[in-house]
Amino acid sequence: MTREPYYVQSLERGLAVIRAFDAEHRELTLSDVARQCGLTRAAARRFLLTLTDLGYVRTDGRLFSLTPRVLELGYAFLGGLTLPEVAEPHMERLVSEVRESSSLSVLDGDDIVYVSRVPTGRIMRVAINVGTRFPAYATSMGRVLLAALPQPELDAYLRRAELEPLTDRTICSPDALKEELSRVRTDGHAIVDQELEEGLRAIAAPIHDRSGAAAGALNISVHAARATVGTIRERLLPPLLAATAAIESDLRIAAPRRGRS
Repeated sequence: MTREPYYVQSLERGLAVIRAFDAEHRELTLSDVARQCGLTRAAARRFLLTLTDLGYVRTDGRLFSLTPRVLELGYAFLGGLTLPEVAEPHMERLVSEVRESSSLSVLDGDDIVYVSRVPTGRIMRVAINVGTRFPAYATSMGRVLLAALPQPELDAYLRRAELEPLTDRTICSPDALKEELSRVRTDGHAIVDQELEEGLRAIAAPIHDRSGAAAGALNISVHAARATVGTIRERLLPPLLAATAAIESDLRIAAPRRGRS
C-alpha cells in the first residue's frame, strides 16, 4: 500500500503494540507482541521499553501489560465529548422505566464504540464497557449509524466490509444489508434479532446533533426469552424515541456555538 508523505509508520506501530493488549491478552511476552504486530523482536522490544519509560506499560522482566495510564488516551477523547455526559441522565431514566440495559455508541471506522452504558444485569457472554467495540453491521446501533452515512460513504463501506456470520442469523450479504439499512433509514430505528449473539435482541435509534447529523446511537438490549421482536417494537420503541428526543434537545443547548472567524 502506498503511504502518504506525511505518514509516520513508527506511530502506527507504537499504537499497534498498545492495541495488542486486550481483555483476552492482558499480559504478553516480547515474542507475543512481535508476532501479533508483525514486528521483529528487536523492534517490539524498543516499542515496549519506550512505552514502559512513558508509563503506559509495565513489565516483570518477562511479561508486559498495560498500566491504567493508557486510559488517558481514551479519556482525552471522551473528556471533550459532550454526548455521553448529556445522555447519561436520560439513559438512567430510560433504564429505570423499561428495566432493560441501555447503551450509547458512536461509529468509529467500521465498528461501533461504546461511550456510555447503563446496565441492569449481565445478559451477554462478553463484557461490555466504555470502549468496547463491535462490528457495526451486526448491531442495532451500528445499523442506524450506517444508515445515516452519506451514500458514497455507505457504498464504500459495503464494498470493503467483511460480513462474517457471528451467529446463524447474521446478515452477511452486502445486498441484504443494504436493503436492511434502507429499511432502517425509513423506519428511523433498527432491531437486531440475535445477530451479534444468540439470545440477544436489541433496538436502537439515532441521536442527531444540532446540524442534523447522527452524532451517536442509543439502544435497549433484552434477552430473547423476555421479549419477542413485536414486543420490543411495541413496548420499547416509544420510550427509546422519547429518550433520544430528550437527548437531542439537551444537545442543542449544550453544544457550543461557534463564532465567525
